[in-house]
Amino acid sequence: MARNLAEWLAYQERVNVHSIELGLERVREVWQRMGAPRPAPRVITVAGTNGKGSTVALLEAMLKAAGWRVGAFTSPHLLAYNERVGIDGVPVADTALIESFERIEAARAEIPLTYFEFGALAAIDLFARAGVDVAVLEVGLGGRLDAVNIIDADVAVITTVDLDHMEWLGPDRDSIGREKAGIARSGRPAIVGQLDPPQGLLAALAERGAQVERAGTDFSVERHEDGWRWRHRDGSAMELPDPYLAAPVQHANAAAAIAALHAFGDEAFSPSALFAAASAGLHDVRIAARLQALGGEPPVFVDVGHNPQAARALAEWLDTSVHGAVHAVYGALADKDVAGVIGALGTRIARWHLAGLEQVSPRGLEVSALAGRLRASLPQAPFDAHPDVATALAAARQAAQPGDCVLAFGSFFVASAVMAEHAQ
Repeated sequence: MARNLAEWLAYQERVNVHSIELGLERVREVWQRMGAPRPAPRVITVAGTNGKGSTVALLEAMLKAAGWRVGAFTSPHLLAYNERVGIDGVPVADTALIESFERIEAARAEIPLTYFEFGALAAIDLFARAGVDVAVLEVGLGGRLDAVNIIDADVAVITTVDLDHMEWLGPDRDSIGREKAGIARSGRPAIVGQLDPPQGLLAALAERGAQVERAGTDFSVERHEDGWRWRHRDGSAMELPDPYLAAPVQHANAAAAIAALHAFGDEAFSPSALFAAASAGLHDVRIAARLQALGGEPPVFVDVGHNPQAARALAEWLDTSVHGAVHAVYGALADKDVAGVIGALGTRIARWHLAGLEQVSPRGLEVSALAGRLRASLPQAPFDAHPDVATALAAARQAAQPGDCVLAFGSFFVASAVMAEHAQ
């Protein structure tokens, strides 16, 4: 009996007893059984602790503006699974995903795949069949052992390296950086978008023989009142508009994306073509839940930030862009550094409206446990506790006074719930 998309996704959650299982042997074997399709003549793979999704969106917008057909694979999704696989900016249809899942199922036979691995193989399969010019692949976790790394990237981008997923990637930035360096290939460009990358990342890239281009060394951002300047060590430079995406950190993501396209060389992008693509892409780029303004009164902003580095970026935005009291709708997964997130934001939050996530994820943190972590980190912080995001959001809206705002963040589960409420 044929399965619909929801049934396929439920099935994929049962196929492998492990929700996460790093390693390339299983997924590579299935890919080879499918004929080892290359998703596109050119491939950009994007890894990083934060900024991956935004950088993929920026690359997609710039490539589209240049007239290239582009496939983009991202994860996780917010409202619909189809968001993960896009061709020319349009999520693929249910029927295309189902047909790809059927091909994967026939090829895998006895090999167990994770939910993410099914999706990565489907993206590779669908991009190859669509004949896109460029595939932009977002790493799900780490890099070296992530499913997308079965594909040799022409350009690797590592946005940032910070502490997250330490149970899988290692206890410090150096070990995490080494894992992320695994997407780079010998003799090919590796763009490092962080000004202070860990030495473990740089050493691993050198060991792999990658052609490293670093932010602040090989390319740079110079912000000014009317926009910003992107400059490369080869002397090329361009004056650009600010990104449509709101957070200050988006300039760093945009600079890395431009460096990736610049690394393709003049045969792909002349200086004038790169300038036109970058300018149009910065204006056109859209990605949900990256400091997205949902409007309303009080105004609601939603962000997927879920670790201390992301919280520091939120703090920078609050310091430069928000003047009234901030009501935070916050929920977290149990394995996240809640204390680090709370410490990064501190007293910038006037009141915390805490939400339990145990109903939407096995990894979700119960609100009582979340409240305990808040009290331990900020003993004087005002808060209220709610069983779910919708209830916490309603409380935040009711508590906010004129001139205040609501900031919802902490997990993709928080962001998706807030966006679902907004869509009603």
